[in-house]
Amino acid sequence: MLLGAFSVSAISFAQQKFSILPSVGYAWRTAGTSKLLTAEEKEYVKGLKNGVNFDISAYYHLKGDIALGLKFSNYSASSSGRISIIDNNGNVVSGMVSTKDNITFFGPSVMYSNFKEATKHKVFMDMALGVISYTTKTGNVKGTGSNLGAELNFAYQYAITNNIMIGPKFGLTGGTLNKMKFNGVTYEFGDDQKEGLSRVSLSAAATFRF
Repeated sequence: MLLGAFSVSAISFAQQKFSILPSVGYAWRTAGTSKLLTAEEKEYVKGLKNGVNFDISAYYHLKGDIALGLKFSNYSASSSGRISIIDNNGNVVSGMVSTKDNITFFGPSVMYSNFKEATKHKVFMDMALGVISYTTKTGNVKGTGSNLGAELNFAYQYAITNNIMIGPKFGLTGGTLNKMKFNGVTYEFGDDQKEGLSRVSLSAAATFRF
């Protein structure tokens, strides 16, 4: 009887061809902060270096432990405070400013998992290569840029049912911008001024299989 139940469970896992994997959590950008910034500016930028991380993937499972699919992720952060600058006349001018940052990624991905095994303890690793895009807006100034990016994720999940699994996920996102557009004008960055978009994330992830 026990062997029969085990066999039915194994067949059920093996017949599920599609997986949807959403996750939400927190992320920390890893790029360094310019040493030329004032203490006031560094504190302002600090608020943009951590924020909410969301991603979702959809996979089709091939024979064996490999699945192919698509991945989308989004990082958002904001900061507000008083910033002081020196105008053209040498006068110090200060005012309240607010910045909203958004980093998105989209691309094809491949996943390795033990989802087809008849165990409640699931693990997976996925890798994606695609387009990483950055949007930042401060007042009336909007900056945008895109480049090649990559994502790598590792997760452990517990199978609540044959179709639903939950657990923690650790993620790495990489990408760098060599140029950006600010209000439609393109600016090229030097080697020491490139915009680093890399981050690490820790999320709660779910898997829905069918």
